[in-house]
Amino acid sequence: MDAANVQTIIGMGAYLVVMICIGLWYARRSNNNPEAYFLGSRGLGPWVAAMSAEASDMSGWLLMGLPGVAYFTGMGEAFWTAVGLFAGTWVNWAIVAKRLRGYSQVAGNAITLPAFFSNRYHDTQRILMTIAAVVIIVFFSIYASAQFLTFGKLFGYVFGANDYLAAMVILGAVLVMAYTLLGGFLAESMCDLIQGFVMIGALFLVLIFGFVHVGGFEGIAENLRNFPRFTDFFGIAVPVDAAGAAASSASPQAVVDGVPLFGAGKNYSLLNIVSCMAWGLGYFGMPQVLLRFMAINKTSNIRKSRNIAVTWCFLSMVAAVCIGLIGRAYLPDLLTTAGTSETIFLHLARNFFPAIIAGIVISGILAASMSSSDSYLLVASSAVANDLFKGLLKKDANEYLVMWIARITMIFVTLFGVILALSGNESIFRIVSYAWAGLGAAFGPLILFSLFWKRTTLSGAVAGMITGGVLVVLWKEVISKAGGPFAVYELLPAFIASCLVIWVVSLATAKPSAEIEAEFDKARTGNF
Repeated sequence: MDAANVQTIIGMGAYLVVMICIGLWYARRSNNNPEAYFLGSRGLGPWVAAMSAEASDMSGWLLMGLPGVAYFTGMGEAFWTAVGLFAGTWVNWAIVAKRLRGYSQVAGNAITLPAFFSNRYHDTQRILMTIAAVVIIVFFSIYASAQFLTFGKLFGYVFGANDYLAAMVILGAVLVMAYTLLGGFLAESMCDLIQGFVMIGALFLVLIFGFVHVGGFEGIAENLRNFPRFTDFFGIAVPVDAAGAAASSASPQAVVDGVPLFGAGKNYSLLNIVSCMAWGLGYFGMPQVLLRFMAINKTSNIRKSRNIAVTWCFLSMVAAVCIGLIGRAYLPDLLTTAGTSETIFLHLARNFFPAIIAGIVISGILAASMSSSDSYLLVASSAVANDLFKGLLKKDANEYLVMWIARITMIFVTLFGVILALSGNESIFRIVSYAWAGLGAAFGPLILFSLFWKRTTLSGAVAGMITGGVLVVLWKEVISKAGGPFAVYELLPAFIASCLVIWVVSLATAKPSAEIEAEFDKARTGNF
C-alpha cells in the first residue's frame, strides 16, 4: 500500500471515529425503551428530521449509482430519474408528513410503519402488520446489500484490493452494524445530519474542481460531442464492445486510441421518461423517510423541514448528474462497464485532491452508505422485534427483551445483506431500483389511501399491499422480459395496480367502523 493510500485511509478513519463516538454518546439516551430506540421519542427538530430523511434515503446510490449512470449512458436516464425523485421528495413532504405525524400518534402511538397500518385499521389479528413486516425484511435486506456493495467498491478502491471484494463488503457491514446497535434511532439520525452535510459538501467539491479541470461548459461540450446522444435529454448513449454489441460486464466497452466506442444511440421515449420519473412514487412508501415524519417533535416544524429537504435534494442530484458527465469528459476511456462506472466519483476525488483531503471527500460515499444502511438495519430489526415478536408471538414481552430481539435481528439482516451483496450483481443502481420499487409499491399507495380516504378498509389495505409487492417481483422477473411497452420500471405498474385494488376491494367490503372514522377525523383536524 503506497503513502497516498495510507493518507486517504487516515482521512476516512477520522470520519469513522467521529461517527462511532456519536453512536456511543446517544446510546445512553436511546436505550431507555423501544420508543426511544426505534423513534427517538418523537423528538427530532426540523434540521435533524430533514437532513436525516434525505441522507438515509439517498444512500451510496447518490454518489456512486447516479453519477455512474450519467457516466456510462449520458444525460437521459440520469436526468429524468433525478427529476422524478425531486418531485417525489417535494410532494411527500408537502402532503404526507404532517398527516402521518399526527395519525401515527392517534393510531395507538405507533412507533413503526407496520404498527401504524395495523392500528389504523384496528387489525386485531395483526395480519397487516405481519405482511408489512415481511415486506420490510425482504426488500430492506436487498437495499442493505446495495450499501454493503458500495462499501466493497469503496474500500476495494482505496485499499487497492478489488480482488478481495468479500472482505471489503464484510468490513463495511460490521462498521455500520456496530454503531447502529449501540445508539438506535437517535444515533442514526444525528449521524445522518452530519452525513448529509458531508455528502453535499463532497459532491460540490468534486463538481467545482471537475468543472475547472475540464475547462468549463466549453470543455465539457467539446469532450462529449463525439459521443452520440450523450448530452441529449431525450436520448440515451449506447456504449458498445469491439463487435459493436451493447457493452456489458462480460463484454466491456471498447476503447480505440483512447476514445471509447459508442453506437448510434437511442431515442428516450415518453414511456422511458415516465418510467424514470416513476422513481418519485417510491417516496410515499419508504419506511426510513416516513419514520422521520413520525419522529418530528411537532407538526409546526414540518414546513421548515420540507424547505431544507427539498433544497438539499435538488442541489445534491444536480451535482451528482453533472459529476457523471464531467467524469466522462475528463476520463473518457477509464471505466468500461456499468458496474465500474459507479466508481467515477472516487477517481475524480483522487485526481483532484491531495490524498488526505481525498480521504475526507471520499468519506462522502461512506457517509451516504452509512446513513442509509443504518436506517435499513434499524427499520428491519424493529419490524421483527416490535411487530412480529411482540405484536404476534409474545405480546407480554418486556421492553428489555424487545430491544435485544431487535439487536439479534440486526445481526442476521446484516449477514443476509452481505450474502446478497456478493451474489454477483455489480450495479448499485440496479439493486437499489429493485428494492425501491418493492417498498414503494407495497406501502406507497396504502399510505396515501390510509391518510386521505376514510373509506379505505382493512381488506382493501391487505389486498393492495400484497398486490404491489408481488407485482414488482413478477414484473421485474417475468413480464418485463416481453420488452416493448412492458419494459417499464416495475414500480409504475405495481403502484397503479395497488391503488386500483385498494379502491375496488374497499368499496366491495363493509365500510370502516365509526371508531375508525372518528380517529381519521381527529388525525385530520388535530394539532400535534
